[in-house]
Amino acid sequence: MKIIAFTGMPFSGKTEAVKIAKDRNIPIFRMGEVVWDEVKSRDLELNDENVGFIANEMRIKHGKDVWAKRTVEKIRHSNYNDLIIIDGIRNIEEIDFFRKNLGDDFILISVEVSDEIRYERAMSRGRSDDSCDIEKIKKRDHRELSWGIDAVMASADIVVSNELSIDVFRKKVRKILDKV
Repeated sequence: MKIIAFTGMPFSGKTEAVKIAKDRNIPIFRMGEVVWDEVKSRDLELNDENVGFIANEMRIKHGKDVWAKRTVEKIRHSNYNDLIIIDGIRNIEEIDFFRKNLGDDFILISVEVSDEIRYERAMSRGRSDDSCDIEKIKKRDHRELSWGIDAVMASADIVVSNELSIDVFRKKVRKILDKV
């Protein structure tokens, strides 16, 4: 099985990259949805504070790869065995777990953009688990950095910049997907 995984700081453009893959009918497994499922199972409101708390709590209780384990369970219960996309990797332990359990044909793509542009996007996106408060966004950044996302991004096989227009970014991602 070939696995393409996306990583990057919040609001970097990962969701847009995943949409491009989805448009090509590549199966998508979002680690964030696995976290959302846990938040909902506890009858908590789906917001940044609860999502972050549950994500962190579960990592402390069950190991840094807990969300990778749950994502692999979902993958194994699917009928996909050729090419899949995994979105939302936050730490090296998750990468190690995916490689060990899904195979070594693993390509990690880091979507990178300046903080200024990310913060502008954050203020306009409006997803239910997002915050529109710049201090809360910075707090989220700090939380994700504490999980090790910076090391994940540094270990990427491919880095794609998302500093320019959405059309330029889409072309870059399409080109990368065509190559892999």
